[in-house]
Amino acid sequence: MKILSVIPALLLLAMLPSRQADAQQKDFHSFKMKTLEGKEIDFSQFRGKKVLIVNTASECGFTPQYEGLEQLYQTYGKQGLVVLGFPANNFGGQEPGSNQEIAAFCQKNYGVSFPMFEKSSVKGDDKNPVYQWLTSKSANGWNEQEPTWNFCKYLIDEKGKLIAFFPSKVEPMSEEITSKL
Repeated sequence: MKILSVIPALLLLAMLPSRQADAQQKDFHSFKMKTLEGKEIDFSQFRGKKVLIVNTASECGFTPQYEGLEQLYQTYGKQGLVVLGFPANNFGGQEPGSNQEIAAFCQKNYGVSFPMFEKSSVKGDDKNPVYQWLTSKSANGWNEQEPTWNFCKYLIDEKGKLIAFFPSKVEPMSEEITSKL
């Protein structure tokens, strides 16, 4: 008799969404992440803006793209573009520095003024929540492409929808990117 009274409770629990399913349904604008300086940024402030997300590294052949990313940010920022940098050490150990070292490098060498987030993983089992969303078809609607190297780019539209993926070789100021802004 006691077993029969437990069954409805178990059925109810089985119908509740899991945390993983909830995370996969998360809206882009609901994320909060910390910058290199430790300041929490609420992504809701990016509603109505296009957002270019880039995984970065300081010791990569593509590192000079910081210059183009800053130019893109300065040129199209007035029209509502935000560039967000995510330093990661996933590819060839090319981002060995601390958050403070990364911030100093970016400012000194490229005058980076766009938001740069804490160093984190952008692929694999330990990738940060933003990259979990970017690479989960069930979350973003179509894409499962993880970054293949440093300086891969993801473009989010004003409504928080992922609309494009660009591999590392696509330069920030290329027509391939600017035509979508």
